[in-house]
Formats: sequence, C-alpha cells, structure tokens
Amino acid sequence: MARHHDLIIIGTGSGNSLITPELEGLDIAIVEEGTFGGTCLNVGCIPTKMLVLPADRVVDAHEAERLGVTIGGDVTVDWPAIRDRIFTDRIDLIAAGGEDYRRGQNFVTVYAVRARFVGPRRLALESGEAITADRIVVAAGSRADLLDVDGLDQADPARGVHTSDTVMRMDELPRRMAIVGGGFVACEFAHVFSALGVEVTQIQRSGALLRSEEAEISQRYTELAHGRHDLRLDTQVESATRDSATGAWTLALKGRDGATDVEVDTVLVAVGRTPNGPRLEVEAGGIEVDEDRVVIVDAQQRTTAEGVWALGDVANPWQLKHVANHEARVVAHNLAVDTGRHADADAKPVEADHRYVPHAVFGHPQVAAFGPTRAELDAAGTDHVSYTQSFGDTAYGWALEDTTGILTIHADPATGLILAAHCMGPHASTLIQPLIQAASFGQKARDVARGQYWIHPALAEVVENALLGLDLTD
Repeated sequence: MARHHDLIIIGTGSGNSLITPELEGLDIAIVEEGTFGGTCLNVGCIPTKMLVLPADRVVDAHEAERLGVTIGGDVTVDWPAIRDRIFTDRIDLIAAGGEDYRRGQNFVTVYAVRARFVGPRRLALESGEAITADRIVVAAGSRADLLDVDGLDQADPARGVHTSDTVMRMDELPRRMAIVGGGFVACEFAHVFSALGVEVTQIQRSGALLRSEEAEISQRYTELAHGRHDLRLDTQVESATRDSATGAWTLALKGRDGATDVEVDTVLVAVGRTPNGPRLEVEAGGIEVDEDRVVIVDAQQRTTAEGVWALGDVANPWQLKHVANHEARVVAHNLAVDTGRHADADAKPVEADHRYVPHAVFGHPQVAAFGPTRAELDAAGTDHVSYTQSFGDTAYGWALEDTTGILTIHADPATGLILAAHCMGPHASTLIQPLIQAASFGQKARDVARGQYWIHPALAEVVENALLGLDLTD
C-alpha cells in the first residue's frame, strides 16, 4: 500500500522554501536523493562565488602594478584552507542543519532516496516504498552533463575526472587542468584555477567564449582569456587516455589548427546541465516535457498533469537560483490558494514574471546582462536604439585604469523604455541592478538618468552616461 500525503515536494533547493506558515499542518513529504539545499547551496552559486573571491584577490594583486603598486614574492595558495572555509565551515553545516530542521517538524516526512513517477501523482521510491499525494511540486533541479568520450563520460574524482559537482572538493590543486566548455561555469572555473596557479587549458568547441552574450562582450572576454591561460577555440576532445602509472590524462584534440594532444592531471567537464525531469520519469505521471527535456509549465507554474506544479532548473531554460526562488514564491502562493489555506480568502493564483531575467558570470572581469542582444533584437525586427559606455571614460574608470569594461543598453526609441542591458567589467553584477529595476517597473531611460542624483565619481556613472547616450525621441 502506498502512503498518502497532502503534498509531496521533490527537491530541496528552492523547493524547500515552499513550506510557508500557511501550509504548515498539511501532511508534507520531501523527497531528496542528494544533499539538502540543492545545487546552489552545495555545488553551485554559493560555493563557486566563495571560491571566486580568493581568485579575484590574486588577479587584483597582479594587476596592481598598473596602479603603481608592486606586490613582491610568489603567491602562496592554501587550497585546503580555501576549500574548508567554503564547505566545512559554512556549506556543510547549513545543508545538515536544513535537513535536521525539516526532519524535526512533525508534519514533514523526509525520504532521502531517488523517486520516479509511476502514475498520476504516484511515486515509486528506490527504497521500495510507494507514495501518493493530492498535490506534487517537482523542484528536482538539473545535473551536470558529461562528454560522449570514453573516460570522460562519467565523473570519477579518484581518477581526476570532475564536473562542477566535485571539483571544488579536491584534496589538492593539480598542476595541470583541462576545462572543457566555454559557458559561464567553464569560464568561472578557468578564472579560479588559473588565478590559483593551475596551468589551465580551456577547450571550447566554438570560436568564442560566452557565445550567448552580446557579441562585443563575448569577443572581448575571449580576447582577455587568451592572455590568462591556454585557450583552444574551435576544438573538440576526440579521445582521452589515462596513464595508470602517473595518473595523467592525454586528451587528443581536433581543432582549427589540426590535431594536437594536451597532457593534464585533471579534467573538468563543464559543457552544460540537463534537467532532471526525465530522470524522474515524469511522463509516466502525465507531465510533458519539451524538446530540451524541460518540464512544460504554464504561467502559474502548473504542469500538464492535474495537481502538479514545477519550478527551477527542471522547468525553465535559465537554470538560475533567483529564477527558481521567484517561481517558488509563485508556487507557494498558488498552493495556498489551491488548498484554501491562503490568509486572504479572496486571493487568486498569481503568474511568474520572466520578462527581465538577469544573469551574471563571475569570471574576470564580471559579466552581467538581461534581455535580448542586439543580434536578437535585429532578428526579431524590434525597433531599438543602443548606446555603449566604456568604463574607462568615467572618472572612477580612470581610477581603475580600466580599458576593457563596457555597458551597452538597448531601448525603445519611441517610449524610452529599457529593453536590455549587457555589461562587462568590475562589479558588473551589481552595476546592472538599477537597469533591471527600471525595466521591471516601466521606468523610462531619461527619467532614470535625470530623475535622481548619481554619486560622483562612483562607478554608477557608467549607468548614468549610458542612459544619457541613448538617442530617444520621447
């Protein structure tokens, strides 16, 4: 016999935040086959940014010479101290505490096993149990992809083959590392490990890094990466062999410069992530997925199966924690309405707002953006004006001696509304926030530029000047 619950939540990333005070008292099940807290807490956003910080400090020290400061001596990196600060002292305690908290709630049952759908709102657990519910939320996230190359088709940390799930917990830094991929995960780790003294070879199958960014930013970032580590563009890994005596890997590469080999001690595969819907066999529960295996949801985050919602990486193409958190707030509200437990008896379901989803890449320099690129606007036939402001043409840019930072804004020339912004440079992830706010609340570019004070000579003047540079008709 299957045990029945009022609500089943699959996944403990943003899914863990669904249990609001309004839902307390329901019979709730949480299914989590991995570590409590999900990707962001354990192997994603938070630990990677904690790892980026010391890398930034190293690069800043090297670049201080252009400001008239020379920091002598070799850089000493205490990798165990860096790693343990992140995990032992912080992340692992939070993950364990989160699980203990949920297990201590008498209305919550935690199933620490893998689950799969075997019917409408019915799950079979790896333990042999079966559970059902009136309502289910699928918040099972995504998993790291690997390569269709023998030896690199599965993570094997003991043999030096890693994904982002494992590479931050290495016992020691390797002398040489190959990073396969050119997206934000690969670029962040290339920055981190090259800054910490690892000889990094980054292998990218296309001709540029961060290809989904504005073309000028992708080009500039690629050029900068060329100067920091060994970058192989238009190159693929044909085969991989490991020397059992030394543990070294030889990767046979085929690229625009012909066939070459590279020998490394560790391989990090960072070529993307796959949603976990198929792993849960969601279609057996009447839940449809699209051609990219993303669970299909409507504006209220409802799936195609009655009584089932989905959120986060499993149900959207962005794979960003702040998107998952937004969707979790939507689902939590809609669950409260659907169960009749919302504090406002007249409350109606709400819809997710995905109009201006921002993202950031914490490489060196940072990259941040939201909205379509110039090429995408042109392809869609969207009327727009654009302006690009160089960091180095502002007073604080002079102080930074910045020669590469830029901010590009696209706006509607008739209404003055901001359509998109694309930024590369110091603090890009913070600098772009007032533009996200302006777009989200329908504030016109000229009003934002002239309707408030801008601190002089702060870096925020990059935003002010970019807004003023737009050729608007209103």
